[in-house]
Amino acid sequence: MAQPKYITNIDKIPEIPEREKEKLRKITDKFVFRVNDYYLGLIDWEDPNDPIKNLVIPNEQELSEYGRWDASDEDTNYVVSGCQHKYETTALLICSEVCGAYCRYCFRKRLFRNDVKEAMSDVDPGIEYIRNHPEINNVLLTGGDPMILATKKLRYIIEELRSIPHVKIIRIGSKLPVFNPMRIYEDQELLDLFREYSTPDNRIYVMAHVNHPREITAEAKKSFEALHDAGVIVVNQTPVLKGINDNPEDLGELLNRLSWAGVTPYYFFINRPVAGNNDFVLTLKEAYEAVEKAKAITSGLGKRIRLSMSHTSGKIEILAIEDGKAYLKYHQSRDGNYGKFMVLDCPDDAAWFDDLPGSEAHWEMPKKKVEDVASVNQMSDMPEKKSVKLKPLNNHQRHILTLQKRSA
Repeated sequence: MAQPKYITNIDKIPEIPEREKEKLRKITDKFVFRVNDYYLGLIDWEDPNDPIKNLVIPNEQELSEYGRWDASDEDTNYVVSGCQHKYETTALLICSEVCGAYCRYCFRKRLFRNDVKEAMSDVDPGIEYIRNHPEINNVLLTGGDPMILATKKLRYIIEELRSIPHVKIIRIGSKLPVFNPMRIYEDQELLDLFREYSTPDNRIYVMAHVNHPREITAEAKKSFEALHDAGVIVVNQTPVLKGINDNPEDLGELLNRLSWAGVTPYYFFINRPVAGNNDFVLTLKEAYEAVEKAKAITSGLGKRIRLSMSHTSGKIEILAIEDGKAYLKYHQSRDGNYGKFMVLDCPDDAAWFDDLPGSEAHWEMPKKKVEDVASVNQMSDMPEKKSVKLKPLNNHQRHILTLQKRSA
């Protein structure tokens, strides 16, 4: 199957009415747009509430006043450019600022701003940091989508990490198994790379981002199978999103179809309060109840899923929400409070940890470790426009311009 064509201009999508495009252009001036023709082919354009459409096509609510560009204060996690170290045993290499398409709910949409440079093509400083910190036993390649990098670049990163004895697990966060599955199953060089470095002792994991069961097409299943054949373990994580997958039947079907394809359900996340995400917000109670209903109609394999919030202070698992109370536990903690159990009042409109009265007693805002990473929350809400570099005129063009001025 041919590689899909990428589209970055909303005007190039004929299914969108012209009157609607005029409104959407204002949105794409702030939050960039990118999709491909393969994924567009999954949209039911006759359904105005189609979940696949809601995933990638801008909506007017994105410009409503809501949230922050960096809702989890990731600027405080950086230890060197392009490398985050928030949890003791885990490091992140932010090695790509491009994805196969841009999810409208993305929690790192700040990476796609022209005036922000967090993702680094030069990963050497991050790899050197990891090499000098033996407590790090697993590394997550993320971005952006690392799988969109050239295979040669991925090979360099993976080979360097495999040369570090204390790094046992390499994880790759990617939505390409459903955005562009052909990138995976048609690239034998990529699969050979995985086959070489995903061994019985030191596995490579792909952390897939499948949000809706309709994304699991025959092509997507071929990409899962190709990864499995190459020795890669595939797990899945997705936020629970209003208008995309908040229907318990859809969530349950997602858990089932992932399990049937050999993809382990790993995390359901609460949507982070990121700028532009207002239209996708569910309350904690709504998300919890949708997940519990979905788990009730799936097998034990699907029930392994955890519902969590990726908060500034750590990953907070939602154990239950009952009778106006939220029962929570730190599944990961930046300050060592792993396993800390909390019972907090949960107002009906609470949609994030910070919305729970008394939550502030359980954490402190961390300080930045390095200053050469931009704090996007302190920057202008509107990204700077990309500057256009004009090429110098050649002799013929200068001559024409002179004649035009004389005749004016």
